[in-house]
Amino acid sequence: MGAQMTGLLSRRDVALLHAVADQRCEIVHGSQPVLFVDGRLCCDADAGRRLISAGLLAQPGRGTGRWPARLTGAGEAALDG
Repeated sequence: MGAQMTGLLSRRDVALLHAVADQRCEIVHGSQPVLFVDGRLCCDADAGRRLISAGLLAQPGRGTGRWPARLTGAGEAALDG
C-alpha cells in the first residue's frame, strides 16, 4: 500500500510527511487545521486538512495552542513505500 499511496501524493505532501516524521511540524486545531513547519506557517493552507482527511496525519489535540504533528500508521506506511 505504501508505494501506491505515495504515487497519489504530491511532492509537497511527501515532503511535509517527511518533515512531520522529523518532528519539525506543529498543527493548530480548528475547523481548518493549520500546519506549521519549523515554526512558520505552511505555505499550503490546505495541507493539514488534506493530510488529516487522507488519514496520514493524526488529529491535533483539542484546545488552544500548537500541538506536535504526528503521522498515523498509514502516514508511516506512505513514507516506507
